[in-house]
Amino acid sequence: MNKEKSWSYKEAGVNIDEGNQTVELIKPFVKRTFRPEVLAGLGGFGGLFALDTSKYREPVLVSGTDGVGTKLKIAFQMNKHDTIGIDAVAMCVNDVLVCGAEPLFFLDYLAVGKLEAEQAAEIVKGIAEGCVQSGCALIGGETAEMPGFYPPGEYDVAGFVVGVVEKSKLIDGSTIKEGDSVFALPSSGLHSNGFSLARKVFEEEGTALETFIPELEGKLGDILLTPTVIYHKALQKISNTLPIKGMAHITGGGILENIPRILPEGLTVLIDKKWTIPPIFVEIAKRGNIHPREMLRTFNMGIGMVIIIEAEASEKLKKVCSEMGQELLELGRIVVGKDKVLIKEGLFEDAF
Repeated sequence: MNKEKSWSYKEAGVNIDEGNQTVELIKPFVKRTFRPEVLAGLGGFGGLFALDTSKYREPVLVSGTDGVGTKLKIAFQMNKHDTIGIDAVAMCVNDVLVCGAEPLFFLDYLAVGKLEAEQAAEIVKGIAEGCVQSGCALIGGETAEMPGFYPPGEYDVAGFVVGVVEKSKLIDGSTIKEGDSVFALPSSGLHSNGFSLARKVFEEEGTALETFIPELEGKLGDILLTPTVIYHKALQKISNTLPIKGMAHITGGGILENIPRILPEGLTVLIDKKWTIPPIFVEIAKRGNIHPREMLRTFNMGIGMVIIIEAEASEKLKKVCSEMGQELLELGRIVVGKDKVLIKEGLFEDAF
């Protein structure tokens, strides 16, 4: 190293001025998400949130964290960064919703190789939109510029959410019993899981993201980047109308791996009602020659959130969903058994 040269942080790959510009660009997006409980603006060392304890007798805080996974690769290739933040929020928020929690606040972590203020602002714009959809405040975050760690133009984004629920209203699946009904709210597509396999299938056959696929009624890249659904408003309306006994956010592992996480010992979900498998999953299965069971344990297959209720409340659930324009899928019922998820034989034999 030339000891006569005076090096700067910018020459080492970290641009403080670009970071300051990023903060200025994201301020209006962040401000949209603020709730009355937020005590400080953007830029402090810690986000301040004053929980209104008068609303709860025994408040239980529920936390969750997640990322977006290799769906980011699609965003890089498409150079589209304004919706990937919705996914980051959704993957965290949907996890705490299954406990019956109300999302309170969210923090993001964005790591880049080279900070580009406009790109970062687009990402945070999506994060803020996700927070608005879920009713939580974006009270802080971290943007880390890490030269040499990520390739140019690439980044990683993760999130952290905290919610609250009254202890007596905590939903944990413990009251689920034989005869209960199983319903689901549909997904919007892959959400943020299974992209390593999906990408492998399309890359192996040489299908470009810009390719228009008639069966999908759109370009492949646009379909794959469809944001994850945030179920906050729908579940809030449902839970205010009837008691929910258990919920499962269908992420990595699909319905085969996620539903068992909420079932008491000795009980099984019997899926005997067929739903329409969205075209994107049909295309992946056909083009990759993937076995139906592998599809069911990798992808959500059109099921985003599973809801278990008393059988007697089924008509009420259908009514409330119809009134708010929320599509509802009927899956089956709870039975006694050792296998946590049973799918009626032949139910999807012609789906692919």
